[in-house]
Amino acid sequence: MRKFFFLLALLFICLLSCSKDGGEDLIKTPDRSANLRGPGDSANEMLSNSKFKNMVIEIAYVTGYAPTEAAISDFTTLLEERTHKDNIRVVKKELPSPGKDSLSVNEVFDLEKENRTVYNDGDTIGMYIYFTDASSDSDKPEEDLVTLGAVYKNTSMVIYEATIRRLAKKSLLITTADVEAATLSHEVGHLLGLVDLGSPSVNPHQDPEAPSHCSETNCLMRAELQFGSGMAKMLAAKRGSNPGFGVECIKDLRANGGR
Repeated sequence: MRKFFFLLALLFICLLSCSKDGGEDLIKTPDRSANLRGPGDSANEMLSNSKFKNMVIEIAYVTGYAPTEAAISDFTTLLEERTHKDNIRVVKKELPSPGKDSLSVNEVFDLEKENRTVYNDGDTIGMYIYFTDASSDSDKPEEDLVTLGAVYKNTSMVIYEATIRRLAKKSLLITTADVEAATLSHEVGHLLGLVDLGSPSVNPHQDPEAPSHCSETNCLMRAELQFGSGMAKMLAAKRGSNPGFGVECIKDLRANGGR
């Protein structure tokens, strides 16, 4: 009987050891440290293929506030045109509403820590974009200043989708897709290091009154494109056409490893 219990205990220890080893392989905790730096700190990593050959974009959105397919298509096309990635892939994740009228950037980051699943992995760099039904806590609607998007980490941005939809409804000349695409492009410009945020300027073109924004006329990185009124005016003037990066911004991207 004693021998039987000894063998049973030995078998239990072996099973426990195997279960532990297998569990560690199956539940691998992602290394998040590389995705916790400041905006623009991964500019070269996003633009070049020296470290990361591929990119995966995780689009997390509140139920009912998913971005349009047209905007995502325009956004990925821009990245293909300006980066040296072999493959750019989009994955989507539907999330419940945070249940708040407005969110600070810190609150957005807290939500990311709970919900993000895509991080840098091997030769693939991860990007996270959160489309929320809340507005920015820095909005000043009485002054016609509403924030459409913001970057807060080196591979993270938030898009205030509800605000974008309200803005698009005010004009017959622009669509929700137009505003989404321009906002995504403006914010990713910051992740790509524009202006002097990680991709040094070849020639001075930073707006002296708006750090990290461009002084070139009609450039996608002008400060007013971050806010509703400026975005609406520029898109309406161009009949919804995305203004694109200016000449100087393109020089900066190319100098830092992009196209």
